[in-house]
Amino acid sequence: MAHASEKKILVVDDEPDVRHFLAACLEDAGFNVETAVDGVDALEKVKTNTPDLITLDMVMPRRSGINFLRKLRKEKKEWANIPVIVITAHARDEFGSEDIQEFQAFAARHRPRCTLEKPITPSSLVKAISEILDVETDMLEKSRKEGDDNREDLIRMIQQTDPETLKKIQTMLNK
Repeated sequence: MAHASEKKILVVDDEPDVRHFLAACLEDAGFNVETAVDGVDALEKVKTNTPDLITLDMVMPRRSGINFLRKLRKEKKEWANIPVIVITAHARDEFGSEDIQEFQAFAARHRPRCTLEKPITPSSLVKAISEILDVETDMLEKSRKEGDDNREDLIRMIQQTDPETLKKIQTMLNK
């Protein structure tokens, strides 16, 4: 299995805060990240440094996400195999629903891809990309180790807790 540090991700989003958040999440997981502000900028970045995966907003100025995808697929045959994850806040509204439907039909004919709705969590983003690229990330390695440590701590705490307190905790969790 490859490591995240061997993979280049292109993050395409017109909103600076979103773009920086996505890039930071992926860099923290060990990926090499480049960013683009819209579809026009993204196409130029792909020409100079072809990524292993693209995260793509659908609703952007100059060139929307779906228009970028169309242009990307026509430009070079090998670019048709670049996996794309659509990250959008408009999956269920009139601003992006047609583009999302077109993307899903397009994705059904090509390599695995997915759609993530904003707001997203760092772990959902990293997990989706890791599964598509079949990579091990720093975040997954760290969370696995922390999960093992936390599980051991939790077992120890439960074993030391009296039965009445455990019943109260269970009652609270069931509410």
